[in-house]
Amino acid sequence: MTKRIKTQSALTGVTRRDFLMMSAATAATLAAARALLPSGAYAAPAAPEVTGAKLGFIALTDAAPLMIAKEKGLFEKFGMPDVEVLKQASWGATRDNLMLGGEANGIDGAHILTPMPYLMHTGKVTQNNQPMPMALVARLNYDCQAISVAQEYAGTGVGLDASKLKDAFAAKKAEGKEVKAAMTFPGGTHDLWLRYWLAAGGIDPDKDVSTIVVPPPQMVANMKVGNMDVFCVGEPWNEQLVRQGVGFTAATTGELWKGHPEKALGLRAAFIDKYPNATKAILMAVMEAQQWCEALENKDEMAAIIGKRQWMNVPTADIIGRLKGDINYGNGRVATGTDLYMKFWKGGVSYPFKSHDSWFLAENIRWGKFAPTTEIKALVDQVNREDLWREAAKDLGVAAADIPASSSRGVETFFDGKIFDPANPSAYLDSLEIKASA
Repeated sequence: MTKRIKTQSALTGVTRRDFLMMSAATAATLAAARALLPSGAYAAPAAPEVTGAKLGFIALTDAAPLMIAKEKGLFEKFGMPDVEVLKQASWGATRDNLMLGGEANGIDGAHILTPMPYLMHTGKVTQNNQPMPMALVARLNYDCQAISVAQEYAGTGVGLDASKLKDAFAAKKAEGKEVKAAMTFPGGTHDLWLRYWLAAGGIDPDKDVSTIVVPPPQMVANMKVGNMDVFCVGEPWNEQLVRQGVGFTAATTGELWKGHPEKALGLRAAFIDKYPNATKAILMAVMEAQQWCEALENKDEMAAIIGKRQWMNVPTADIIGRLKGDINYGNGRVATGTDLYMKFWKGGVSYPFKSHDSWFLAENIRWGKFAPTTEIKALVDQVNREDLWREAAKDLGVAAADIPASSSRGVETFFDGKIFDPANPSAYLDSLEIKASA
């Protein structure tokens, strides 16, 4: 609750000298606060209706904006000192706790796979297909996921071209063995990256392999004991796999689609409706954290913070390399100083482009998660709340250059030459040879 500023005449026992000193101290505090902001001063919005909220996260590098916002006191700075950032065991657990809501010992929002708010909003992945009104209010990062392969396939030379696995997978199936491809949630980003990569190489993800669901922190352990042949997950788990000599990275997702959107900040629609000022405060805290995460000079500190036991419980060495764009693929290929590092802010990363959400919906139509008759634009307009992001950016004092002029980033081109025009998703779907309906 914000305190009311009393007039001088009401200041009992305070001299004019004391009052002037307090005023100077307040001004100095405000100036210091402004100096900390990468974008400069912000316009203080209306006070949050509540001082706390419960936000979930999975142990992944791209949850860093929530971790940093908590560690650096940014939720407190924007009037919400009681925000809790709570570790979730899996994306399924994230979904279940969002269904409960913070007031019922669940969570109010989360670091989340971009398609999940849509899948929940429409009841596609909820118990009894019960729709859970959701909103996507910001993007958290671009790039820096990867597709990793078990060491037994090193001899195939597989990389960005998945077709090199085709014969090896066929031979394994001919022996009566199952080829398992692991991802983190059906219809989520990792499911879609894995499917895109396999299909581009002529491997049907529904017919030629068996897709399985494994929580991100359990990927390395499962590949170590031979439970899967290939997986797609975010960092630091691909790097950890390489460092432990269990497998190698075939391709990073930034190689599939340069500058692709990945995780998002999702909130229950009911929370936003009930607490609009608190929603803006959360957004402002997370957006400032994203700016901090983007700065190269903060990367080492960031890796040390998010590697802590309460966050990811991972050695800093497993985090820092790919965070900076240094990639040891684990198959003899090493690339340093690449532009495949994880992006958090520059170039409109935080802004939730509607065109990007349209691609995720189109891909989920491709693989049968949504009906072919799904009105993509209408659904995106229901869930994507880029208007809230713009309001928060204005109050935060975000530079005009960092605020996209349009809700569409335009036509996107993928590594295999396929083109997605958000104005014509049907043409994109028609161009794809392997899909669920084929």
